[in-house]
Amino acid sequence: MNIRVLNEADAADYQALRLRALQTDPISFGSTYEREVNFSTEMVKERVRPAEDRIVLGAFQEDGALVGIVRFMRDMDRKSRHKGNIYGMYVAPEVRGQGAGKALMVEAISRAKDFEGVEQIHLQVVSQNASANKLYQSLGFETYGVEPRGLKEGEQYFDEDLMILFLK
Repeated sequence: MNIRVLNEADAADYQALRLRALQTDPISFGSTYEREVNFSTEMVKERVRPAEDRIVLGAFQEDGALVGIVRFMRDMDRKSRHKGNIYGMYVAPEVRGQGAGKALMVEAISRAKDFEGVEQIHLQVVSQNASANKLYQSLGFETYGVEPRGLKEGEQYFDEDLMILFLK
């Protein structure tokens, strides 16, 4: 598994995997397939373009197929620049259990440390997602709260665990 920062050239592959994620695991994301399927190529390129406040990482198989993604975004407000957030973590079902998720998260944590002054990383995960919770806990994330009914899909609500990893 090769983990690297994505760029504009990866936009089409990123968008295909992101849309797949929104279809196969809709309760795991705050966004929807119906919303993002209409994103223009330029919008997707902007999303994956590295910037002073964000990076998107991809996990690639030996054949070059993109099979996992995760975004790290640093808060840019003066009083919250010490915080960053993990968003959009997804690994394709056919490669789950092979270490891609852990490799993505380890790299995201490592890269977060390169953002000057970042002291902690936050993420939200659906409480019922036992495998994701287990992964995050194995990397040192701790649950500091639960948002009841954090997401709603149709008429069903899902609680979200609020997790944090202190880097310093």
